[in-house]
This record gives sequence, structure tokens and C-alpha cells, in this order.
Amino acid sequence: MSAVVTDNTDVSRFEIYLDEEFVGFTEYRRQPGIIAFVHTEIDPAFEGHGLGGQLVSEALDASAEEGLDVLPFCPFVNEYIDEHQQYLRLVPAEMRAKFGLASD
Repeated sequence: MSAVVTDNTDVSRFEIYLDEEFVGFTEYRRQPGIIAFVHTEIDPAFEGHGLGGQLVSEALDASAEEGLDVLPFCPFVNEYIDEHQQYLRLVPAEMRAKFGLASD
């Protein structure tokens, strides 16, 4: 089985597909230089297989490639960043306390 993440800009969300079957998304709001992640969902039938982590990781990597600051309003994205400190640099230092994230 192969999971693929795409940025569906028409509906403002990164989507994950498993063998071409839609299994989840992380929704965002964009402003110049900023992406705010607001909600993430994985189909319950596919939970526990690491797809949510892959989805968020690839969304954060794409955000980094674009040089965007990340605002993790979504609890899942926030927790992912907290557990994967390499992404902490994407959250502006002055905003980290607001999201309960430790400064690096």
C-alpha cells in the first residue's frame, strides 16, 4: 500500500490517499507568509497506521519549503510539532507559548 499526500488548494487542505483512496486531510488557512493548520481528520478505518503523522509531516515539510510560518491551531498538528522538535522552528518564537510549545 502506498500513501500519497497532495495539497488541494481549491479546498485549503492537504489530503492523504492510500492506494488512491481518500483517507484524511489537514485543513489550513493561508495568509502571506503564514499557514495556520486548523483541523485534521483521518478516516477511523485507517487510524493507527501512522497516516496522520505522514500527512502532517509532509504538510509541514511543504510549508517549510515555501518559507511559511506555521500556526498549529489544530491539536493534532500542535502535538506532532511538540513530539517532533525539528518542526518547532516553523512556529514563530513569539507564538510558541500561545500554543504551549517550549522554545528551542
